Amino acid sequence: MHLHFLIAANWFLDPIVAGLWNVVKTIDVPIKNYGWSLIILAALIRLVFWPLNTAQFKSMMKMQKVAPQIKAMQARYKGDQAKLQQETMALYKREQVNPFAGCWPMLVQYPIIISVFYVVTQNKSVFENENWMWIGTAISAKWPAIFASSLAHPDLVLIILYAASMYFSVRFGSIPSTDPQQAQMQRMMSIISPLMLGWLGYKYQWPSAMVLYWFAYNLFTMGQTIYLLRRYHEPLSFVDSGHVITEDVPPEVTAKPQKALSSNGSPKSGSGRKKKNKKGA
Repeated sequence: MHLHFLIAANWFLDPIVAGLWNVVKTIDVPIKNYGWSLIILAALIRLVFWPLNTAQFKSMMKMQKVAPQIKAMQARYKGDQAKLQQETMALYKREQVNPFAGCWPMLVQYPIIISVFYVVTQNKSVFENENWMWIGTAISAKWPAIFASSLAHPDLVLIILYAASMYFSVRFGSIPSTDPQQAQMQRMMSIISPLMLGWLGYKYQWPSAMVLYWFAYNLFTMGQTIYLLRRYHEPLSFVDSGHVITEDVPPEVTAKPQKALSSNGSPKSGSGRKKKNKKGA
């Protein structure tokens, strides 16, 4: 069974790996540095998936919008799961929310993430002679335990930078939750995920070429998320994803709209004229 799974995975991933490697080689022709070529590849892939990621973001925004209503229905129909499911589906239909729309764009991109690993590992001899920034310079020869001698070897500084980018991406580049418990979970994941990935990268000696791509892709992802947050979401979400959307919002923001006022602060002339005519009559 495991053999069949591996054969199926190779059959599916091999064309993607070959395609990505050809793109990297094409980019490297004018760039002449595989490190920068991988960074450009990360930017190109992010641009290709920009519409999907935007659709995913908007879907998650809709889910956050109806989350308080779903929570209220869960409390109202606590003992009636059938009624809860019926009302939830009705709410999704009324608000035009697809609960699965936020998942499939991520699933589409997942094979690309895995394929980059094989691009590097299958062409390790090529990256053996490649340098980037401090990698493969005199500083690497002086402190080989910290700095990689080439893009084929692990680099502790790059792993730390990647872990730090994960923290900022989860902490400040996520849609804040309307649920305080979920907001607390976001804060925990912003610490656990970077620590876990940093430990895995150090333990299993991830090649710096692969970490460099993931680091660059993470930065581009965070940039797009911040852009979408500032364009489509509350300003509070850009400050700290650990806060609930409505937390610290002044009461007057959520209060019912008052009557429109003129520039001098008095009611508009329409309402005043109506009252005056009534009195005159």
